[in-house]
Amino acid sequence: MDKIKQLSLLVLLLWTSFITAQIQGIVTDENAEVLADVNIYFENSTLGTTSNSKGEFEINFPKSSVNNQLVFQYLGFKTHKVEVDVTEENLFLEIVLEQEEFSLDDVIVTESEEDPAYAVIRRAIKNRKRNRDKVQAYEADFYSKALWEATDVPEKIMGQEVGDFDGALDSTRSGIIYLSETVSKIKFKVPNDFKEFIEASKVSGDDNGFSWNTAEDFNNSFYNNTVYFNVEMISPIANFAFNYYNYRLEGVFYSDHGHLVNKIEVISKRDNDRTFDGFIYLIEETGEIFGTELTTNGKRTQIPPLEKITFVQNFNYDETNEVFLMKTQSFNFEWNIFSFGGHGKFIGYYSNYQLNPEFQPKTFTNEIIAFAENANKKDSLFWFKNRPIPLVDIEIEDYQKKDSIQTLRKSKTYLDSIDAEGNKFRVFDVITGYSWNNSYQKRSAGYTGITSGVNFNTVQGWNLGTGFYYRQKDEQNSYREFWDLTANVNYGFSDEQIRGSLSFRKRFNYFSKSYLSLSAGLEAKQINNTEPISERIATVASIFAERNFLKLYDQLYARASYSQEVINGLSMSVSLGAEQRTPLLNATNSRVWVRNSPGFSSNDPFLPEDETSLAFEEHRMFVAQLNLRYNFGQKYISRPDGKYALTNNKFPTLFASYRKGFGSDISAYEFNQLKARITQQLNLKNYGELGYSINAGTLFGNHDVAMVDFQHFAGNETYVGTSSNYLNRFNLLGYYEYSTTEDYMHAHLEHNFKGWILNKIPLINQLNYNLIVGAKTLQVNNRDSYNELSIGIDNLGFGKFRVLRLDFVKPYQNGWQSGGVIFGLKFLNLL
Repeated sequence: MDKIKQLSLLVLLLWTSFITAQIQGIVTDENAEVLADVNIYFENSTLGTTSNSKGEFEINFPKSSVNNQLVFQYLGFKTHKVEVDVTEENLFLEIVLEQEEFSLDDVIVTESEEDPAYAVIRRAIKNRKRNRDKVQAYEADFYSKALWEATDVPEKIMGQEVGDFDGALDSTRSGIIYLSETVSKIKFKVPNDFKEFIEASKVSGDDNGFSWNTAEDFNNSFYNNTVYFNVEMISPIANFAFNYYNYRLEGVFYSDHGHLVNKIEVISKRDNDRTFDGFIYLIEETGEIFGTELTTNGKRTQIPPLEKITFVQNFNYDETNEVFLMKTQSFNFEWNIFSFGGHGKFIGYYSNYQLNPEFQPKTFTNEIIAFAENANKKDSLFWFKNRPIPLVDIEIEDYQKKDSIQTLRKSKTYLDSIDAEGNKFRVFDVITGYSWNNSYQKRSAGYTGITSGVNFNTVQGWNLGTGFYYRQKDEQNSYREFWDLTANVNYGFSDEQIRGSLSFRKRFNYFSKSYLSLSAGLEAKQINNTEPISERIATVASIFAERNFLKLYDQLYARASYSQEVINGLSMSVSLGAEQRTPLLNATNSRVWVRNSPGFSSNDPFLPEDETSLAFEEHRMFVAQLNLRYNFGQKYISRPDGKYALTNNKFPTLFASYRKGFGSDISAYEFNQLKARITQQLNLKNYGELGYSINAGTLFGNHDVAMVDFQHFAGNETYVGTSSNYLNRFNLLGYYEYSTTEDYMHAHLEHNFKGWILNKIPLINQLNYNLIVGAKTLQVNNRDSYNELSIGIDNLGFGKFRVLRLDFVKPYQNGWQSGGVIFGLKFLNLL
């Protein structure tokens, strides 16, 4: 069988050689410096390529399908045409491009002192929408390549082993971490319909992998007012561009099609605005974009590790349709963090445009990217024929090296040797935790240690917790399907009580995201089931302020739950549990840490002065719950290994739940509860992001329920915040101040201006802070409303570590109340 395959391949190669030809070469400037990303194509044809980072290029083409004019186009250089003999099988060309001679002879100078660039920019802004919408629809072939290199990677970061990235790093701890290519067909229709079908995907070192770089990543148009790159970056030809940029005309030249092209320097007015610096090339008469060379950095994009990002776009003129079409688009980046860094490049190449095709009615759906079933199984002949940009030596070596060691690194002998080293037990593992792996059989187990399990509360006193786990991944799909067992144990030294839980979880697939979970145990739970305070923060508050905010009860339970996506965007989960709820008293009442402290309160939130009061009567109950979540207009990627939803801020997400307590030995505690929430993060372009959340619910059938089944709200009495935003949380509300069995509604609004205001204020604009304003309201039947207004500063920190936030909050509750400052420690949310 192998000989038949080899013979078939040989015949195919011979046949291909008869009907196709190849041109290879190298492109340099007049100083013999190689030129990367040169646009190379046959005149009046869609056949072409781009030079790689070494200036090398190659074109494979049918001998009878093209003319003999080969065009070389590069921003800042004169367009060069070469007449070639397309009947020859192999040609090698050495092309030298000359610097464009920029002139001001054709520039009309007015009596004003304004730079001529401003008139061109005004024309481009005026025609921006018309130029953007010249092409109403198109189909095209697309090729992408992503390369990410790292240098001087340390062996450990914050005490954690980094490894060698599956053999990517050499002896100097440097190398290519990620190298990937795709070949796809794309379809587009105004305003925002998009579809990509990825025919081939290649990931260096992983013959079963699928690339993450897609045409959607390159869907950046400077004809739009903003370009999204973590934040909304301001286009140099946005309607409001003059508020952000100064301009200078570098010079003009004529393109090979006779268009007068203006090379305009783009200069940011302020260092930390969401802006670019560099050059934009604009057609004199129409204001169309001929090309871009624009640079920004990590401060402006609020991605601190990024040192520099450069966007380069090249357009070709289509004479038939009189429109400039994107030919290549790339962005290069340099990064540095934890004293090591690297660089990378993403490039996209467009070809074979078909303008304004007639699409079928169901061409565009919520599935915007799909993969061919065997997209990752294409052979070297396919890539030889379809790769428009030749690989450079370092990329060829990376493919060869990782492909050669891939079989070895998947072998039982190699994996066992790696596991033998990693599975060694060390003395400090007793404290920090221990993990065991059988990589060949895709099994892992471990012990979580005690570093994060030492806490204090007044019910248990000092308590110590740890956990154990075992996981089995699917043999064919090593991380999408799995089952695991988890056991947790906790001991309270004051109440001398051992508590623990055991859970089983299985994920059946990553298409419908179906999970089954079974669990049982005895745990100390927060009476406020929104769990508004973490154990670690509660411990600090108890020790250093003698404030026991954590109110607990014992829950002995057995529970089963199942969840999955029913249809696109609609997810469902159901659960049924049997619970025994036991109220608890404080087991310790130490008052030794803080002078003049009010001391600890009782464990009954409603009677804090009565140490003997129980929050509710002990009881048993069955609890059933149905949860629904619907993401309106959910877009997604279909990959052979699963379905991946994409963030869509154009539409809200709706949550609804029904919870029922029944079969209790105290019938008055039985209840029915309905809740709903709608939330959204709106992208307001250069004005920042606006988030809102509206919640409402009711308890019906019985209003004498146990306190654990009250509707509680996520308050805050510690003046410490740990989340990136404060939607669905109140900043100064007591944890049980508004707990209720009545109908309720609460709404939250938060606007992060993302530098739109502060970056316009002298001196302050050097700090790269974000202004945030917020408003909240809580309405409960038969109660005065509770409201909060807040103003804060985000993106605080030092250097590249921006994980702090500061907010001043002013409550209104039947009159203005004393305000407070919330210290946002966002890094705690990552621990």
